[in-house]
Amino acid sequence: MARDPDTIQREIEQARDALADSLDALGERAHPKRLVDAGRESVQEQLTDPRIRYGLMAVGALIAVAMIRRLFR
Repeated sequence: MARDPDTIQREIEQARDALADSLDALGERAHPKRLVDAGRESVQEQLTDPRIRYGLMAVGALIAVAMIRRLFR
């Protein structure tokens, strides 16, 4: 069954517009600044957990003690 050329043209334009909208949305979601912000929020959220925060403090203290011992040996 043959279709009207105007109908085909309209469908092509609608498909093109839908594809452009999808590409814009993907480009916005994959923008590096947005990814950095999401990563920063994730790290900040994890650092609010006392187990992680105090664990990092303990590791830092151990490194500081090891460096001080090395300096005075």
